[in-house]
Amino acid sequence: MTSAGPLPKVLSDALGRVHEEVAARCYSCGLVVPECLESCRILDLGSGSGRDCYLLSQLVGERGHVTGIDMTQGQVEMAKKHIAYHMDKFGYQKPNVEFLQGYMEKLGDAGLADESYDIVISNCAINLTPDKRAVLREAYRMLKPGGEMYFSDIYASQQLSEAVRKHRVLWGECLAGALYWRDLYSIAEEVGFSPPRLVTASPITIGNKELEDIIGDCRFVSATFRLFKVPESIQATPGQVIYNGGIVGHEQELVFDANFTFKEGEVVDVDAETAAILQSSRFAEEFLIRAGGAEAAALQGCCPKAVKEKIRDPFQLLEWLAAPGPACHPGGTCGPRGCC
Repeated sequence: MTSAGPLPKVLSDALGRVHEEVAARCYSCGLVVPECLESCRILDLGSGSGRDCYLLSQLVGERGHVTGIDMTQGQVEMAKKHIAYHMDKFGYQKPNVEFLQGYMEKLGDAGLADESYDIVISNCAINLTPDKRAVLREAYRMLKPGGEMYFSDIYASQQLSEAVRKHRVLWGECLAGALYWRDLYSIAEEVGFSPPRLVTASPITIGNKELEDIIGDCRFVSATFRLFKVPESIQATPGQVIYNGGIVGHEQELVFDANFTFKEGEVVDVDAETAAILQSSRFAEEFLIRAGGAEAAALQGCCPKAVKEKIRDPFQLLEWLAAPGPACHPGGTCGPRGCC
């Protein structure tokens, strides 16, 4: 999940156990917490003071592990300073977190091994690097087959002008480094990831006339995407899946992305891409997956014409979320204002 409303109790409780100094020195936006984390190995790019790492430390459990990497020495020292405090607070016999100083574009230089993580996360940090292709390439290299990159960042509605990209104030506001959202799809494909899955989107407002004049008609959005490293050996076909309700905190339903919400025990028709992701990732044990039946949703769903459409554009998702009245989910299942 990416926090946008009230936090689930499990997350608010976990945040409450994070040292106040660590929390105060965290400059990221909201929370970036994927599901199904028990015993996972997680890498946090741009981990800062370590707040998210200490939160995730509790969710992966003592058998899991979280590595945070940040280029700022002061932030890394701050995070390391409180390791003993948190392990005692969590009741762990030995640390399941570590913090490294390094660059997300050069993870190998920090001594991290290829294919050693189940999940790579980042919380509004990738926009601060000029070489986003290198970051995604390194993340892909770090992930095990079937692994996931789950990250939140700021995106632009168009290519940014040189005036915007070199503006110091806009850079400090994390806008000058924003990636044009369509470029994420092309970079991800080039690196080897499956097509990005849009999870959430929130509007970014400027509120400064001078900056708005420089930006012009460009818009910005905060969006969360998930990318999967699907093994080439997986040859999935369209089919049907049933969620077993086994993920802690998501027993009734799993909001996988903006297009698919899986309710416990409900049969959902999925495309080949989604089937391949579920089959090869850590979610495999949480679903019954069977081939065939991909056309059934068009016959029994409330929005037959929407079954083959997916929302990939975060700005389109914002418009859909803001639209008044009943509306069906773009992926063929019903959304918050659903008619089912």
